[in-house]
Amino acid sequence: MASAITAPALTSAAAPAAGRALRHRRRLRRADLLTVVAWASAALAVAMYLTHGVALAGIGDLLTAGGIVAGLVGSDLVLVMLVLAARVPLIDRTIGHDRAMAVHRQLGKPAFYLLLAHGVLLTLGYAWADRANIVAETASLIGAQDMPIAYLSLGLFVAVIVTSLVAVRRKLRYEVWHLIHLLSYAAVLTALPHQFSQGTVFAADTPQRVYWIALYVLALGAIVTFRFVEPAVQSMRHRIVVDRVERIAPDAISIHLRGRDLDRLGAQGGQFFTWRFWTGRTWWHAHPLSLSSVPTSRTARITVRELGDGTRALQASLRHGTPVTFEGPYGIFTDAARGRERVAVFAAGIGVTPARALLERLDAGRGMVSVIVRASDPRSLFLWDEILRLCQDRGWNAWVSIGRRGSGSSSWLSAADAHRGVSMRSAFPHLDDSEVYICGPDSWADAVEHEAHHRGVASAHIHRERFEL
Repeated sequence: MASAITAPALTSAAAPAAGRALRHRRRLRRADLLTVVAWASAALAVAMYLTHGVALAGIGDLLTAGGIVAGLVGSDLVLVMLVLAARVPLIDRTIGHDRAMAVHRQLGKPAFYLLLAHGVLLTLGYAWADRANIVAETASLIGAQDMPIAYLSLGLFVAVIVTSLVAVRRKLRYEVWHLIHLLSYAAVLTALPHQFSQGTVFAADTPQRVYWIALYVLALGAIVTFRFVEPAVQSMRHRIVVDRVERIAPDAISIHLRGRDLDRLGAQGGQFFTWRFWTGRTWWHAHPLSLSSVPTSRTARITVRELGDGTRALQASLRHGTPVTFEGPYGIFTDAARGRERVAVFAAGIGVTPARALLERLDAGRGMVSVIVRASDPRSLFLWDEILRLCQDRGWNAWVSIGRRGSGSSSWLSAADAHRGVSMRSAFPHLDDSEVYICGPDSWADAVEHEAHHRGVASAHIHRERFEL
């Protein structure tokens, strides 16, 4: 591993360090509070139902009550998932888009199983009470008011869950998978009527009815506001277009953008936007792409590697003046999320783009930052000259690790570097006291994150973004 820069570490002022640590603790407390609020919303829904007066006179009543509780918790989790996917600024600034979407995915299966249990337990409970068999009771339920679309809602949830399985998703084009995933919104809307027309839980003039209407307005309002209205307003306000396209490698380009008052977007180095380029070949595809430099009042830049049909179409189709709409900025892969003075940055492939923008605005003293850029060959060292220049100017440490990846605990390094004894410990001796930023291909980033945890870095001090829509 070739060392590009080495510099002695100097201690920065105590006051900025204390302020940074305080901001970091406050952000973690906000994250804990958001977690409590999310679970409390489900607990409150169940508590309101149980205190409303539940008659448990026999097995049928127990089954029915269990089905209602399962439906309440499952519906609440679905609404929490919608809020997490809504790109609410408070949530994004607190836990980051990556973490929000990870929790969104984790809640998917429990929510589905609870909704499935809701249908099964209610059917069993009603069948017991009516002394009917399951088939007859199901046929009776399907014929009830608003129940056909309730069963449709469950079917839509099944489609979303099945296509979210890793084995299935890998076989689908991203655009197909994303279109199917949008059915979750339709599933929520088609489930809504039967909740208010069937049973007494959401009967008129009850606190439960008011509570659930408020939850639905909050969740769906967040989606409409932050996924549609705000991006449309921002896009019209800043009027971004493609200025020019610069090829920086055989399979990578930098897209230079221009617009109005771009510095007022509030974007920080390391954040990303979801971009839509309005050409005949690219308008239908939204691209989550990081800034590769911090915007000025008139210009911005993103850097793209050819990784699929969508990015290939960008390289072939973009021209001067192409209109661009966007959502963002998103993510906490930024200096603002930092809680420690020392910083360790790991970047590989096109993951150097947020790393380069992060370094541009990083407030750190000489010797307090160490950067390693990983590439399979010299042609894949995107933006390395710019990263090196930033590190040279500020007295930070920078290295490259080029070649085929090794195996074992140092599989994130090249095989040649690992063979000659380079390790995370030797390259980053202060890692356990550093804020860690990781961006690159998933398998590589997983290896880096795993070893960082092994070296004693807490999850609260590891920042990683997976740019998912």
